[in-house]
Amino acid sequence: MEISAMYNLKIISSTVRPGRKGPVIAKWITEIARKNTEFTVELLDLGEVKLPLMDEPNHPSMQKYEHQHTKDWSAKISEADAFIFVTGEYNFGYPSPLRNALEYLVKEWGYKAAGIVSYGGVSAGTRAANSLKGDLSTLSIVPLSAAVNIPFFSKSINEDEDFEANEISLKAADAMLKELLRWTKALKPLRTGEI
Repeated sequence: MEISAMYNLKIISSTVRPGRKGPVIAKWITEIARKNTEFTVELLDLGEVKLPLMDEPNHPSMQKYEHQHTKDWSAKISEADAFIFVTGEYNFGYPSPLRNALEYLVKEWGYKAAGIVSYGGVSAGTRAANSLKGDLSTLSIVPLSAAVNIPFFSKSINEDEDFEANEISLKAADAMLKELLRWTKALKPLRTGEI
């Protein structure tokens, strides 16, 4: 019996401010992703990673990192085959800590697919997601059209700080994960240098 390959999925939670709700949403999508047996899943919370504002003297494309926090971040992103970015919306865009985390690296991101889970008020974080998609593509990340957009998200967080997803969010998460797996498999030859 053939054992299917395991793909390394990193879920990146982008908010860092006190009182943030991003980790609640990130925990929810992480639990759903872990049900897919073809992914090994790791949650990376930028609030815990605590990357300082870009402080490397060399351009990231050179991969000549001087600081341990950059070397650690590079190692985590290098081992990934795919991503899910969990982002709120700040002033019609995604949070600056995520932009900073993206700009620390270049080659480590390439030829990997990414799903986006956005949350917010009436817009469900879609303006942040659209802004993020453009930036991801410049790093040779393939942002999926299948996404999870959660409007008025705070109404679905219970007193235990758990996100109670409705049927729409659950279906969207399932569709996004199926697409993410398809794209991850399809991009493997590019990631491994086979083509």
